[in-house]
Amino acid sequence: MKKIFFILITLALASCSKDNSNNNDRSPIDGIRPSSIIHEGGSREYQLYIPPGYNGTDPLPVVFNFHGFDDDAYEYLLSADMRSIASVESNPFFLVYPQAGYCDGGLAWNPSELGGDNKCDLNDIGFIEALIDSLSMEFKIDSSKIYACGYSNGGMMAMGLGMKKSDRFAAVGSVSGTMLDFESPSRPVSTIIVHGTYDGVLPYAGNSFYTSVQSQVDFWVNFNNTDSIPLVSSETSPSGITTEHYRYLQGDNDVAVEHYKILEGGHVWNMPDRPNSSNSVDNTGLILWEFFDRYSL
Repeated sequence: MKKIFFILITLALASCSKDNSNNNDRSPIDGIRPSSIIHEGGSREYQLYIPPGYNGTDPLPVVFNFHGFDDDAYEYLLSADMRSIASVESNPFFLVYPQAGYCDGGLAWNPSELGGDNKCDLNDIGFIEALIDSLSMEFKIDSSKIYACGYSNGGMMAMGLGMKKSDRFAAVGSVSGTMLDFESPSRPVSTIIVHGTYDGVLPYAGNSFYTSVQSQVDFWVNFNNTDSIPLVSSETSPSGITTEHYRYLQGDNDVAVEHYKILEGGHVWNMPDRPNSSNSVDNTGLILWEFFDRYSL
């Protein structure tokens, strides 16, 4: 099992520390509600977006979006902002941006089980499960349509939830992330992986610490028993980035695996453009949601 301290060594090279002050000191902005729950004796924070379409009667889906190493949930929300997607009147959903805790040298998610040689003692899997229960008590949520995605270390967390809590998550997605463990879930899980071939932090081809993107795709294709040969398409953005889209369909329980391979894409959330591009268009969140919305427990 790959350990959390490898994250801290590698991701620190590409992450900028941000203001990690108490998010509850911030005022709600544009539907964002700073919140927290008590989990295992400590306060765990998260940012919640309640869409205007929520009427308190009809249950809505929930999307969890996990930030990268040593990041801040509020700042990440602003840079990986899915509010405009969640607020579409015909198909609204709750957005939850949880805050990581201090884990062996930095703010990091622990997608692995506690104990053994795991260097992190945070029970983040348990935190997210408790957070789902807390949200269910306060809001009408559609428990059959709960999803997890994340960037970098957050992508690791989303993949961990897909493996360990497949009874609660209908689909999961990773952007510039990887998998620390390869454990068979209790049920098929639709999975989407978005990754750039020029990622210098979590290399597309893998390295001595991290597995290749293709090995992650293969894991989900094999476990979900999808078609082994994907449907492949390609598209080039106005800024010149070419994206190859691989779709592995007809899995057990009608699940699927999709992979967006961004040629020359870096270690970023905003995948359609090259790093440092002046083009600010971001459709990563839309890609994820359109995939998630097709699946339920």
